[in-house]
Amino acid sequence: MILKKKAFIEELNGVQSINGTVSFQGVNLNVFCYVTDGVLIDTGGESLHKQFAPFLLEQDYDQAWITHHHEDHTGGAAFIQKTRNIPVYIHNMSIEEVLGKADYPIYRQLFWGRRKSFKALPLSNTMKSRNANWEMIETPGHSDDHLAFLNQQTGQLFTGDLYVNPKTKVTMQSESIPTIIESLKTVLTYQFGDVFCQHAGLVSNGREMIIHKKEYLEEIQYQVLKLHSEGYSKKEIQLSLFPKKYPITLFSSGDWDSIHIVESVLFEGN
Repeated sequence: MILKKKAFIEELNGVQSINGTVSFQGVNLNVFCYVTDGVLIDTGGESLHKQFAPFLLEQDYDQAWITHHHEDHTGGAAFIQKTRNIPVYIHNMSIEEVLGKADYPIYRQLFWGRRKSFKALPLSNTMKSRNANWEMIETPGHSDDHLAFLNQQTGQLFTGDLYVNPKTKVTMQSESIPTIIESLKTVLTYQFGDVFCQHAGLVSNGREMIIHKKEYLEEIQYQVLKLHSEGYSKKEIQLSLFPKKYPITLFSSGDWDSIHIVESVLFEGN
């Protein structure tokens, strides 16, 4: 299988960033890493090692924080730990997992490579960078260990995979729409300006877009429950709300699918 890979480096409102893309037969996946005030936020995927290595080696940082354990965010952690000998931090619940052998579906291994094991320290509720205090905000839904990072001095918010896009059409089977809605509500209780997403980059009008996503998911939740109360089956609800099919559904053998949105709402709604 031939994957097409590329990476682009730029500065976004004072934050250094690299955006790497992996493409195969109509499926295009990307991931951002950021460096700000001596902190590397996320480390990219192992499959993008060649593209990310110069950035990871040359940028000015002395610690790394990881938003969650997924392989496109942790794939470079072992490399920077070995080459730069710096501490890597992650949610406490994932320390044992990243220390062990990576275990995730083959299609994800094909796209993002096999994440090497690394030793991580637990992120505290608050962290310090060179010139700022940070709030570590619990934002589960995409994964149980998911965190968003808020720079209290600059107001910049790094949201990992909480935002991604304003109108979610497919999710992984493990994701929870109701929990994501609650996490979006949580971040909206904080004051912030710039929003940096690990897949969308710098989000223009970040607060408004997070509100927009919350309201969109709330409407989807309402429609799913309404149609279910009217006697529609899960499949009928899916076809009504999400008629379009996406290449990632076939490629992932259904691990990414709109049916999971319907199922998560119905399961937790009941």
